[in-house]
Amino acid sequence: MAVLAALATSGATAQSAQRDDLGVEDRDRVARVTAPTRDFSRAETFETLPAGAGTTRKLVNADIFSHPSANLTFEGRQQFLVGNGLFRKDWVSAPSSTQASDGLGPLFNARSCQACHTKDGRGTVPGFDPLERTDAVALLLRLAVPPSTDEHRRLLASGELPFVPEPVYGSQLQNFAVAGLPAEGRLEIEYEPVAVALNGGETATLMKPVYRIEDPGYGPLRDDVQISPRLAPPMIGLGLLEAVHPADILANAAADHGDGISGRPNWVRDARSGQTALGRFNWKASQPTVEQQSAVAFSNDMGLSTPLFPSHYGECTAAQPACFDMPHGAQPRLGEHEVPGELMDFVTTYAVNLAVPQRRDVDDARVLAGKKLFYEANCVACHVPKYVTRRDAERPEHRFQLIWPYTDLLLHDMGEGLADGVSEGQASGSEWRTPPLWGIGLTRTVNPNATWLHDGRARTLLEAILWHGGEAQAARDRVVAMTPQQRADLIRFLESL
Repeated sequence: MAVLAALATSGATAQSAQRDDLGVEDRDRVARVTAPTRDFSRAETFETLPAGAGTTRKLVNADIFSHPSANLTFEGRQQFLVGNGLFRKDWVSAPSSTQASDGLGPLFNARSCQACHTKDGRGTVPGFDPLERTDAVALLLRLAVPPSTDEHRRLLASGELPFVPEPVYGSQLQNFAVAGLPAEGRLEIEYEPVAVALNGGETATLMKPVYRIEDPGYGPLRDDVQISPRLAPPMIGLGLLEAVHPADILANAAADHGDGISGRPNWVRDARSGQTALGRFNWKASQPTVEQQSAVAFSNDMGLSTPLFPSHYGECTAAQPACFDMPHGAQPRLGEHEVPGELMDFVTTYAVNLAVPQRRDVDDARVLAGKKLFYEANCVACHVPKYVTRRDAERPEHRFQLIWPYTDLLLHDMGEGLADGVSEGQASGSEWRTPPLWGIGLTRTVNPNATWLHDGRARTLLEAILWHGGEAQAARDRVVAMTPQQRADLIRFLESL
């Protein structure tokens, strides 16, 4: 219970930061509503509505992550549906008779957004069984090399460059190419089993991945290249995370959560304003807005130009001259970009309004027992349960909503077991942004082959917990020390989210 008492104190401290969108009365009200609970005998008020008024109450099936926010206007729903079509459509290489859909590549990882974000949920890794491997589409591979020049160091220090790309292959390995070009290579994974003894005589087996790049299409990669696999995350609730006030995020960084936990923000460059901004999205909080995250995916994953990233050649590098000889899909009558600003707006509207499903079984005795254990293990130090979004959020449907995402949107050192050696902005090679947990219990309802963590190595939620190290080591060890029934209750709580 000492952990719970500390949480109550740290929660009050975290909410003491001033929000410029609230008056004094609202500030006090928000602090009361978002304070960590100490009553686990029943569900909290509004706990069934993790996205506030935007929560969807649709039938739970494979499409549960694909519904619009429940409080969208009629016009907003129209824009959402157009964005949905763009998110799902397959792009083709230029020139093509379908001029509004060409421009794919020249190098790319996928033909559509939906190819990676399966039904708007988590992507799929190539597979743990070597006999059932598939192509890596949703699992991307970041490529970086250590800085070697003063210019590299200057760009890194200024935030203009998140990391130094591999000089020939760029910042991401593209495993597909248009006709006439070789792909950059293919990702191969081998897994080494790691046994973990648990209290109560149980044993869990973790799968430790070892990555390598086969069939490099443009010569050998640098010997000192660092690789970081990244699995496509679920899309739900992104607009509400964008509407969390920065003061609340920074207050979490300043609070004393115990266990040596000290989350910190990743300050990154906003491509639209050119200013430094608080990173919120991506596995290392390297993108400040949903719009920018979407535009980066169009550029890096599909080789499509947008107003924020106007190159028609995506990730082509100077060491790949044939790449720049390929035709692009920009059409003068449709605009100067392959994905013009109007289409980007539709895609962004879609991405920020994918609804979070209603919670289930919040009053179940086993779920409440698991929730208490989640708090007592101090998981909530990073997976902060709730916020009230800002009153002046850009979009009306996101304003002043009580939400339950279970994240602090901050970076944490997760230890050597999850480290990839690739720094991104101010995030070190062992730091990762706390992923939101809302909807996690429906992961396999949406994608039966889905797995967890940044590279999909965890086949179960328990495995995901057991991979936690660094700042999360103490919480992980408390889970290991639980009885089998307690661990089952903890997982039952997570499955209710």
